[in-house]
Amino acid sequence: MPWVYLIVAGVLEVVWAYSMHQSQGFTRLTPSLITIITMTASFWLLAIAMRSIPLGTAYPVWTGTGAIGTFLVGITLLAEPVNTMRIVAALLIFSGLVLMKLAST
Repeated sequence: MPWVYLIVAGVLEVVWAYSMHQSQGFTRLTPSLITIITMTASFWLLAIAMRSIPLGTAYPVWTGTGAIGTFLVGITLLAEPVNTMRIVAALLIFSGLVLMKLAST
């Protein structure tokens, strides 16, 4: 179950990052509230996951999940540029997440 909490925490990180972008510097109420709520939930789930998963594994997986997720959201929802270098960088982050998971079992 700790890995489920950790992955959900990473997904919520993507949600709060996107909501923060949509809040336009916390000038729009609804996206600002979504940011605060999902950020809090993300940290809470990360903390629960870290009861069982070592810090050196949990934190990189959480941030990496958020990084890959926000990269995909940027491309799909915000029309951010897609190029070889960015894709390779995302694949390297993903590879690191897989290795981190394999190293922890």
